[in-house]
Amino acid sequence: MVIAIQDSRFALDQTCFYPGGGGQPSDNGFATLPDDSRIEIDSAFIDEEQVIWHVCNSELKPELVGRKISVNINSERRLSLSRHHTVLHILNTITLRDYKGWITGVQISEEYSRIDFNLEILSTELCSELEAKVNEVLHAGYPIMSYLMTEDEYRNRPELLRTLNVKPPIVDGHVRVVEIRGFDIQACGGTHVGSTLDLGRFSIFRTENKGRRNKRLYIKLR
Repeated sequence: MVIAIQDSRFALDQTCFYPGGGGQPSDNGFATLPDDSRIEIDSAFIDEEQVIWHVCNSELKPELVGRKISVNINSERRLSLSRHHTVLHILNTITLRDYKGWITGVQISEEYSRIDFNLEILSTELCSELEAKVNEVLHAGYPIMSYLMTEDEYRNRPELLRTLNVKPPIVDGHVRVVEIRGFDIQACGGTHVGSTLDLGRFSIFRTENKGRRNKRLYIKLR
């Protein structure tokens, strides 16, 4: 049900749209209105009051408030973003565990993604090692799940963090965590696939030196 309208955006009492965050873009898709007409949803975002707004390509009529509408995400785009987000969990776990590299930035997209690490040296040999280690995890078939953890439990689990710059949101006294069972668990609010077998093969196709201790990796899945 529509609970609010502001020009070309609307909010619902419940939604399947991911509003974006942590380097992952929001979902897009469409809404079906009560008269069966369709309106495109270009993006979504969450405000300070934890309300998710759906941004459309045209203005909406105020009388839609209180009416029921259905929303559908672009499932192909969601899957691509989820696959990239999931494999970055694996990469960041290995990089921190084996090379002491904390995340300094992430940008996820459908075709490829990039991730920055606090590393002094990033060599061809290191990239080859990372590729081999990540693909070993992908082929192992670890199940992936998400759940909520209390704020107190989260604060006693410093290993759940992967970046020192950005802290995960605490909503109603809980933090969402994503677990790759048998491999890793970390705080995260994004979308992910159900198994590492859903990821295909991982590769690093480009690197950049963004500073003395800031190295950028461009990655893709196939």
